[in-house]
Amino acid sequence: MKNLAEMGRSAKKAAENLALASSGEKDRGLAAIAAALRAHTEELLAANGRDTASAAEGGMSRSLLDRLTLDEKRIEDIAAAVEEIIALPDPVGQVDQGSQRPNGLSITRVRVPLGVVGIIYEARPNVTVDAAALCVKSGNACILRGGREAIETNRALAALMDKALEEAGFPAGAVQLVTDTSRESAQEMMRANGLIDVLIPRGGAGLIKAVVENSTVPVIQTGVGNCHVYIDSPCDLAMGVRIIENAKCSRPSVCNAAETLLVHREVAEKFLPAAKEALDRHGVQLRGCPHTRRILGESVRPATEEDYAAEFGDYILAVRVVDSLPEAIAHIRKYSTGHSEAIVTSDYGHSQAFTRQVDAAAVYVNASTRFTDGGQFGLGAEIGISTQKLHARGPMGLAELTTTKYIVLGSGQIR
Repeated sequence: MKNLAEMGRSAKKAAENLALASSGEKDRGLAAIAAALRAHTEELLAANGRDTASAAEGGMSRSLLDRLTLDEKRIEDIAAAVEEIIALPDPVGQVDQGSQRPNGLSITRVRVPLGVVGIIYEARPNVTVDAAALCVKSGNACILRGGREAIETNRALAALMDKALEEAGFPAGAVQLVTDTSRESAQEMMRANGLIDVLIPRGGAGLIKAVVENSTVPVIQTGVGNCHVYIDSPCDLAMGVRIIENAKCSRPSVCNAAETLLVHREVAEKFLPAAKEALDRHGVQLRGCPHTRRILGESVRPATEEDYAAEFGDYILAVRVVDSLPEAIAHIRKYSTGHSEAIVTSDYGHSQAFTRQVDAAAVYVNASTRFTDGGQFGLGAEIGISTQKLHARGPMGLAELTTTKYIVLGSGQIR
């Protein structure tokens, strides 16, 4: 097994070659990956079965186990996502802007790969393929370090991709997996200056906090999602029920799932019982303010300050009744992680105030927060959802995995 220094040197050499690869060459490599995934579905399911069995024995929650589990459809979806990336424009070499200076210099700004991208992530094996495919298409080498819960699946996926890329003529080291899932291996990646150009953590709040606070390698902060849905007055209450049910229950472990429901006092008496009926079908535990509990009864647990600040990642939802739109916005400003926030309203002025005043990577009007996703935004797969404000914000696709370089053409000018 290679150590990280060896992996980094190999990745650096691969990145030099990838930066020069044509779009056609990169697309052929990705097509080989998609074909390998489909051809080795049974092998991948067997590896994933070992991971899920171990995770279940260890007491992993239902929602997290769902994130870990692969089936034939999910493998097909992963392969299809790779093919969607093939169909996307190659950002490398694109000209962002250009100008002719009075002295005759021609200056253009073009997109170039970042180099070697390190990704530290948790129990979602699809990230292994998404990240690798996005990096290859954008001309970057990548070093992947998944969690121990998915190690068997990730080993199988990485081996398939490595072989597929090699057969397509790609250099060794283009896609590498760190198989040591200890904390020490993550810390080593955080300090791999000169080997890794940028580090992207993708997972829970604890992982992201650790990387941001301890890394000496530049970090793109992603993923923590304390997302809110605010039910305004006036609004279509039936629409509101559908949206909160989808935002909370369609996949509660992901970062774009709703964690807090805010409801205007004027519609709370009608809306909350209807919402509870829909959420009860999924076994959602509600934790509410005193007004919520007066309406819905003692089955709703009292909400604490910690509940409103939590990213549950589970079938748990904090609820609060507010007196006004400004109060809802103030609550979101206090607790939001800047990921995705939604308002359900029939008032155009309220929708405009919400979109202007709420500071998040994605702000929704009359739609579920679950759409904050690279595929849903037309970016193909994504490498993460950036919640910072530098370089990239929101779903990170191909363009966000490039930087820029100025090309200056002269004819002997001196200064």
